Amino acid sequence: MKVAIVGASGAVGQEFLRILDERNFPMDDLVLFGSERSAGRKYTFKGKEYEVKLLQHNDDFKDVDIAFTSAGGGTSAEFAETITKYGAVMIDNSSQFRMDEDVPLVVPEINAEDALNRPRGIIANPNCTTIMMVVVLNPIEKLSHIKKIHISSYQSASGAGAVAMAELQQQYKEILETGEAKTIVKFPHQLAYNVIPQIDKMTPNDYTKEEMKMFNETRKIMHSDVRTSATCVRVSSLRSHSESVWFETEEPVSVEQIRKALEAAPGVTLVDDPQNYVYPMPLDSAGKDDIFVGRIRKDLADDNGNTLWLTGDQIRKGAALNAVQIAEYLIKVGNVK
Repeated sequence: MKVAIVGASGAVGQEFLRILDERNFPMDDLVLFGSERSAGRKYTFKGKEYEVKLLQHNDDFKDVDIAFTSAGGGTSAEFAETITKYGAVMIDNSSQFRMDEDVPLVVPEINAEDALNRPRGIIANPNCTTIMMVVVLNPIEKLSHIKKIHISSYQSASGAGAVAMAELQQQYKEILETGEAKTIVKFPHQLAYNVIPQIDKMTPNDYTKEEMKMFNETRKIMHSDVRTSATCVRVSSLRSHSESVWFETEEPVSVEQIRKALEAAPGVTLVDDPQNYVYPMPLDSAGKDDIFVGRIRKDLADDNGNTLWLTGDQIRKGAALNAVQIAEYLIKVGNVK
């Protein structure tokens, strides 16, 4: 088993290395790829040093079985044919292929079998906020069909990558030293001591691309006609995203039923004792695999509605971990070249 990581120097690429090591992923060889800026960098994996190779249109992927790609949509689009030419499975973390009909969009806890039908050799990793939400809502969907979802997300700097995390830290430093944040590059406004009610570009309907991803991706992953309305907000935490989620089911579902379903759900940790100030927070979920959920309660405005709060590590389950779990499933069922 030969594995490739494209975008190895980025935040998600580095998380791939950590997760593959932690989970003792069954592989015999590893090759790292990057841009001209990162080519030549060296990283240690399981005691062996690997040098990042320049990503090129050549035969470097001839012996690769699984390629994890996290280098942006443009790179994924340009190099998809090169990567999959000799049969490698491309598990792509960008948004480039997510809504293509001939590319499965997979969260293993929900629709792992979709990964088996991949005409182009590509499997798309969903958007981080979508992954976190559907992992929590899918057990509830089994109790009663979810018709509508409203979400407000609170997304950390990590969602915009390692450079964005460094920018947030730099802004705090500048404010402490000079009283003013001077480094504003990655975000449209100062993020330190602030929240920005925009993630990704605006679309013609005044929802952002991030918000529309949650609408479209949720339907594709859950094979559902559910309608989702989101407001995605960048907050000044460093790592882990949070979401406040309201959902309406066809039939009334009790809080007790929801808690019981979530306690038994894979990839979910229930943290729900609000009377004693116990609920999930980003500081708790950072670096963890599960999605943490709490503040479960009946919606006072909808008899068939409930609301909950969740938080999860965007770089792990929201990106690298989900991709690795897809690969583990393919290996388990013998569906790699």
